[in-house]
Amino acid sequence: MIHDGKSRKLPFDADEAIRHLKTKDRKLGALIERVGAFTLRLDSSLSPFESLLESILYQQLHGKAAAAIHRRVRELYNGDPTPQVLIGTPDEVLRAAGVSGNKIKSFKDLAAKTLDGTVPTHATIKKLSDAEIIERLTAVRGIGAWTVEMLLIFRLGRPDVLPVADYGVRKGYALTFMKIPKTRALAAADLPKADVLLRRGKKWSPFRSVASWYLWRACDLAKATPPSGRSART
Repeated sequence: MIHDGKSRKLPFDADEAIRHLKTKDRKLGALIERVGAFTLRLDSSLSPFESLLESILYQQLHGKAAAAIHRRVRELYNGDPTPQVLIGTPDEVLRAAGVSGNKIKSFKDLAAKTLDGTVPTHATIKKLSDAEIIERLTAVRGIGAWTVEMLLIFRLGRPDVLPVADYGVRKGYALTFMKIPKTRALAAADLPKADVLLRRGKKWSPFRSVASWYLWRACDLAKATPPSGRSART
């Protein structure tokens, strides 16, 4: 994804979060010890409008294909478009850049809802609660709760977000908390339901975003560790 590389510090104390999680959940604490430092850095280069525009464009596309279309869209405007300019862009111009008809409708809805204030500015969004942000942004065509949760964690640095529908979080939970034989691959039936995650997540609050980050890292550890009885070369 294209951005200018700007980052900012977390708006919460990561050391406090780690201490809390280790104290409240022994198994999660063991995962934290295996993974090591919490290295999340926020990308603050994009406004809510720009971030959601990028999210819509990348939906259901492989990274390279989405990046190529994103690049062509930015070339149309010599950078990211403003809502005013985007809403006035003829559909055929965006289609020529590779944007699908459904995504064009989502683009235009995002632009309209930014102009009417439903999608807040960066200054305003920082003052809103997580629930308020989710309610307002999911009003945009093509934007679901998961997309907003990713924005809350990776753009805004909100500390207590638990994306229970995220595959990586669910897989990381299964790898960390469920007794699965090391001789077989993880199956879909092994993945926890939302209520299971929410119940365990009560221990992690108010730092469920940090717990989620470590569950994602559990997936990375699993990729680096071959199943029992197999070498890393097979």
